[in-house]
Amino acid sequence: MIKVKNLTKVFLQKNGEELFAVNDLSFEAEKGEIVVLLGVNGAGKTTTMRMLSTVLQPTSGSATVEGFDIIEQPQKVRANLGFLSGDTGLYARLTAREIITYFARLYDVSEKNILSRISEIASLLDMSDFLDKKIDMLSTGMKQKVSIARSIIHDPPIMILDEPTVGLDILTARNIIDFIHKCKNESKCVLFSTHIMREAERIADRIVMIHEGKILAEGTWEKFKNETGLHDLDDIFVHFINQSKEQEEELDEL
Repeated sequence: MIKVKNLTKVFLQKNGEELFAVNDLSFEAEKGEIVVLLGVNGAGKTTTMRMLSTVLQPTSGSATVEGFDIIEQPQKVRANLGFLSGDTGLYARLTAREIITYFARLYDVSEKNILSRISEIASLLDMSDFLDKKIDMLSTGMKQKVSIARSIIHDPPIMILDEPTVGLDILTARNIIDFIHKCKNESKCVLFSTHIMREAERIADRIVMIHEGKILAEGTWEKFKNETGLHDLDDIFVHFINQSKEQEEELDEL
């Protein structure tokens, strides 16, 4: 599972001012659960995921992944994690199979298991037709599947997926959503970020709404509807933004 406590990331801007990209976030994601980080672009979703994956060091706060501390035990974290980021590049001159094999070896997957794992993942993600094609010959959706495959080749218990369906056609996006549901059915913990409200409605067991680096609200889709009396997630999201602004204005007046 994932436990996040008061996680904060501050960047120093050129003018010397501090930018709180992530500001005091606390939440949990359990095994067999899909938790969606929902927010507009720039809300802090990607920064949060990069800290959880040990790509970025937090300014303050803490988090554990499968019980391992992201600061003190980064190698253990990475061994138990499948992380898909939107800006991870692929080697254009290698085939999909070669890339997946390379990452399998990085994760110490035994040679005897690599072939069977690749076959299993190719079937799961419908990749068999292009496994032996070079990356620069693949479509955006095919490349995304290769990126997912290399992230899960070691069969990690926790998945962190940063907007995995952005820019994909409907069929490829649905294929990836089906894969995410399969992860849940296998009792994996899935943390999934998106700015697409309808996607969050369909896939999330729980939603963590983030805006300007802070948590606006956390709960299930049903909880949000009951709490606000609204039935559209777009409207609910705006409702919590307005509520947050009103609370800030009240504090400023005190």
